[in-house]
Parts: sequence; C-alpha cells; structure tokens
Amino acid sequence: MIRTDTLAEMFDVASFLSKQPVPAGDRVAIVTNAGGPGIVCADACQSAGVQVPEPSPELARRLAARLPPAASVANPIDMIATATAQDYAFTIEALAESGEFDAILTIFVPPLVTEACAVAESIRHAAAAHTSCAMAAVFMTAERPPEQLSAGGLAVPGYQFPEEAARAVAHAARYGAWRGRPTGAALTAPPETVAAGAALISAELAHRPGWMDPDAVGELLALHGVAQAPARVVHSVSAGVAAGRELGWPVALKAVAPDLVHKRGAGAVATSLHSPAELRRAAKAMRASVAAAGFQLSGFLVQPMIADGVELLVGMVQDANFGPVIACGAGGTNTELLKDVAVRITPVTDRDAAEMIRALKLYPVLTGYRGSEACDVAAVETLLLRVSAMVDAHPEIAELDCNPVIVRPDGAVVVDARVRLHEPAPRRPLPSVGR
Repeated sequence: MIRTDTLAEMFDVASFLSKQPVPAGDRVAIVTNAGGPGIVCADACQSAGVQVPEPSPELARRLAARLPPAASVANPIDMIATATAQDYAFTIEALAESGEFDAILTIFVPPLVTEACAVAESIRHAAAAHTSCAMAAVFMTAERPPEQLSAGGLAVPGYQFPEEAARAVAHAARYGAWRGRPTGAALTAPPETVAAGAALISAELAHRPGWMDPDAVGELLALHGVAQAPARVVHSVSAGVAAGRELGWPVALKAVAPDLVHKRGAGAVATSLHSPAELRRAAKAMRASVAAAGFQLSGFLVQPMIADGVELLVGMVQDANFGPVIACGAGGTNTELLKDVAVRITPVTDRDAAEMIRALKLYPVLTGYRGSEACDVAAVETLLLRVSAMVDAHPEIAELDCNPVIVRPDGAVVVDARVRLHEPAPRRPLPSVGR
C-alpha cells in the first residue's frame, strides 16, 4: 500500500508506476533548462526523502564537454534556456548510462525556439533505451504535457509542476525500498498449543461471547508463552487477603466486572497495598466506586506489585478487510493521550516487530535515556511475535489489550490483559498479488 496525502497525489503516483519501472534506489537526477524550477524540484525531492546527489567528476566532465559553458553540471543539471531536444537526449542518456542515479526528472520551461514536442520525443526515446532508470517529465506549459511522451511503447509520465513529479518519484522509491527488503520470519503456534487454546476459547464462547474471564485470559496467554505477572482471581475479601499473603505484600487489587474496560476511571484499581487492613479498605471503596460507575462486581484480581519499568501497550483488533491488526505503543493511563503507536497487519515478522518498537517516540527511553538502564527490547519483540501467532491461530479473538506491559532490563511482563471473543465470519481469501 502506498499512502498519499491527496487524491491528486495518488493519481500522480499511479501515473508514474503504471508507466515506469520502480526505482531501484532513491538517487534522483534533475535535468532542466531553467535554474529556478530545478532548485524547487531539488528541494521537493529532499523534503520527500530522496537524495539529489552530485554526479561523479568523470560524469561531470562528460556533461561539461557537450553542454554550453554557462550550464551547470551539478545536480540539478541546468542546461540553460538554449538547450535543444538533442541536449536533453544527450544529458539523459549520459546520466542513465553512468549508473549513478535511479531516477531522472526532466523539467522543460518553454523558451523562444525549442519546441516542447521535440523535447518530449527525445525524453521518451531516452527512456525506452534505458529502462533500468525510471524517468518522469515536467512540462511547465499552459497545455497538458505533450502527447509524444506516451507515443509508442514505453511511456513517460508528464507533470505540470516539479513538486508533483518529485513526490511521485519519492513515493515510488520508498515503495521499491520496501519491496526489496527481506520479509523476516513470523512465529507459528505449535499444533498442540492451537488445540489447547481452541478448547479454552470454545468453552468460553459456550458460556457467553464477549470479554473472557480473567483466569481464562491468563491461561490463554500462558499457552502461547506470553510472560505475565502472577495473579489470583478471588471472589471474597478474605480470599483476597489470603492471596496477598501467598503472593507477598505489597499487592495490587483490581476489580473484576463484565464489560469494565477502563478500570482506573471507575476506581477499580488500588496499588501498593501493604497489609490485610489496607486491602480490606481498598476492596470496600472499590465495591462502591464500581457500582457507582454502573458495573456489577464479580470478584477481585490480586497481583504482587511489579518493579518500576517502561509501560507499553500491546493490542490487537480484528479488521473486516485485513484480519488481525497488531498495535504497540506507549502504555499505562496516558495511552490515548500520547497516541504513540505503531501498527502492523498479521502475521508480524521479526523485522516488523523490531520496526514497530523503533518507530515509537518512546523508544529512546527503552534504550537507556539520560543514563537510565536499557530495557530488554528483545523481550518486547518476542511478545509481539507470540501475540501475532496467537491471534492468527484463533480468529475468535476479536480484540486483545495488554496494558500495561512493564518492560525492564530483565524482560517484559504483561500486568493487565483482557480478551474479547466473538463468532468469526469466514475469512475472505486475499488476492494473490506480487509485492
């Protein structure tokens, strides 16, 4: 998928890719008969993320030997206003033959003598003779680009303004870089794990669709090797006190209530409880706050307090067209406020997982920001791979939310997780298309 900002830009990119090869790299040469538009085009290329490198000394000498003394053989290559159609042909061929550029953008501003149709003919012939180098042409005229650009076999896309051509080439170059990269390896759940998970999910769906019981969520994640904080689900305060003694004080207490999503907003989380008395007081207040929020308390979840670390979110939602979509981002109570998130379609590969984490604004914090100890980034990558394998194996998972995931130097652990189940519609097969 190539994402553009405007509808016009989408058609510009489509015109380029339908007529020219995908650039092998991001080195762009600009050939012009007017310096100003050439500089505008160079700025647009660099803003769009592609390079406008200088030609080698050997190539520069070859160009200078043919072009007028006043011409500039730097990039952009300004052949000045007297440039003929033959000058365009020579310059384009020299650039293409050098192997120093992956795409060539030509700009033509009508002078008094040279005709646009002759220049278009020269550009098209040069493009047909050098198909390894992608080409686009800008004709800054009141009329549409000349028909000669598309006459015959290989066509050259024509644009009215340099910025349009620069953005189209930049999109195509990024697409080529993506298409040429290694795809990486995805994780697949073993058959016995898939069978056990399917049995667990089937039992939950038979009970009722919707949010899974916390114990079942923990069991499902454990089946797929997802590291979790120890937890006990209890149905009375006295059982919660016993769980606190078993797990070791201090503990966190969380309400268990059907359809309760944002626990902190409903007063359903209490942390750093150091004694049975503190737990009893927290449970009493929690019953009242959860009821006031319109939810029916069905129990409590008791967990030992987890050492401080960086809070992340790992989530998933089923998309009607693409299937499971995995998200990784800044976690905790500020998730929706920060909106620092990276998204991929499953199956997520090891390269995808690494790119997702490194795309986050929060990533420097994971690597030891301002002298802090670096976190175990590899553990987060493994978590993403295991979640991807799990949701791919179980299409009944409609939504998953692991928030927060506490990442520390010694690993990553899921502190809170919820899973919503549904009866999945049959998956539509994706068309078989090349990358």
